Amino acid sequence: MPHFTPLIALFFVASVGFLVGRVEVRGVALGVAAVLFAGLAVSAVVPDVSLPEIVPQLGLALFIYAIGVASGPGFFAMFRARGVRDVGLTLGVLTLGAAMTTGLGRLLGLSSATTTGLFCGALTNTPALAAAVQSLERAGGASTEPVVAYSVAYPLGVLGLLAAMLVAERLFRDDSRSERTSSVGASLIGQHLETTTVRVGAAGAGRSPGQLREEHTLRVAFGRLRRGEVLRVCDEREVLREGDLLSLVGTASELRRAEGLLGAGSSEHLELDREVLDFRRIFVSRKDVVERPLRELHLLERFGATVTRVRRGDVELLPDDDTELELGDRVRVIAPRARMAELTRLFGDSYTALGELDVLTFGLGIVLGLALGEVPIPLPLGLSFRLGVAGGPLVVGLILGRIGRTGPLVWSLPYAASVTLRQLGLVLFLAGVGLRSGHAFVETLSGGGGLGLLLAGGGVTFVSALVVLGVAHRVLRMPFAVVLGVVSGIHTQPAALAFATDRSRNDLPRLGYASVFPIATVAKIVIAQLLLSI
Repeated sequence: MPHFTPLIALFFVASVGFLVGRVEVRGVALGVAAVLFAGLAVSAVVPDVSLPEIVPQLGLALFIYAIGVASGPGFFAMFRARGVRDVGLTLGVLTLGAAMTTGLGRLLGLSSATTTGLFCGALTNTPALAAAVQSLERAGGASTEPVVAYSVAYPLGVLGLLAAMLVAERLFRDDSRSERTSSVGASLIGQHLETTTVRVGAAGAGRSPGQLREEHTLRVAFGRLRRGEVLRVCDEREVLREGDLLSLVGTASELRRAEGLLGAGSSEHLELDREVLDFRRIFVSRKDVVERPLRELHLLERFGATVTRVRRGDVELLPDDDTELELGDRVRVIAPRARMAELTRLFGDSYTALGELDVLTFGLGIVLGLALGEVPIPLPLGLSFRLGVAGGPLVVGLILGRIGRTGPLVWSLPYAASVTLRQLGLVLFLAGVGLRSGHAFVETLSGGGGLGLLLAGGGVTFVSALVVLGVAHRVLRMPFAVVLGVVSGIHTQPAALAFATDRSRNDLPRLGYASVFPIATVAKIVIAQLLLSI
């Protein structure tokens, strides 16, 4: 066996873990979690290899803070939309899972640390495991116990969730193939957007596009307006006349609805006429235009322009006046050809600028998070806990992600940078804890205790998932496809989300996933630390 220096071990484990994580079995892959198992394997064979403690702590801080900033807007928006229902369901199921885990832990004679790891593995949540490990290290305890229990329970945590989905599909679902993405879902998640041209008839004349949007909750973007021989960007405040031609952007179903409200579809394609008005995809890289509602940019008044699409990562969004751009977005702008250069300068359009992380706001945010993590939080019965490296940066990240900007300071992260930081941070953390827990993992499996942990974790996963599916669909009357996303989000399991999306054949699971993922992540971090004190 070659000599592993810490640096060689880190990159070897990361590479092998990523390779294993891409292997799919019936559409399910471990993903980045495979780095943990690669670290356990290397540590079991070479027990004297380990990484400096600062490595997993650094990775944890990067990962958690980036998650918080990215989830901030959705986390607080959830409370305004369906907060009581979704928060109640999420906390209720996680409390049930914690109670089941505690009961099984006492039945099997497990320590509180092992019970906590079992909870994290059964609910497949790495940030919660990280919080538990960090709390134990702070108290001087054995941090390998929760890692071992997590590693044993995690595989059935994924498979048990998928099994529960299949069982629930047979028990509860009576409209599985007829569900389609609702208009509510279309407004919140990315959809395939199309362009069409409509001729305004008597039904649409006499009202403005803005009035039609409000009266009928019409989710389309109005692009061009041609009246007679004059072609210009549509002003949503302008009263339409019979015979006007409008170009619209939206989903196929919303465009059909708009045609019925406005008049009828036209064989003409205004978007093909680029002599007067042009369109362009522009990369958002200037801090001046992000984290502000589009209405504050006054594009129509200043440039005679409008934004009809926003591409964020791999998702295309339909914007409105309240849409706030993020660094790294790509906006599709319609404007007079002569003003396009000015608009390009306004948005930035620089990939190089986004490659330079704003170290000031990023570092300051993590400092605030780490400082909050050190503050003791009192609990009943004289207990207290600290958010630590896992919880502190998460809470601060959520708040700063929601705030967006403070004067010239922009707290949000460019999309690509956020994804990279999350991935890098998680790899550092998983490699670090895996490389110091392999020996204990092998001892647990060889000593016979592993089977009990495996079955206990699988039971917690299956029962808690089945409860979510049944209550959400039968009691709360949520569409089954949305429910599949909700249970994936409560378990914070992207592999289950991919499985649910494939089973549903629509994007509704993503809507359910996004509605509960932030609160589920925060709640599991808190519950994991509470379980350590029971």
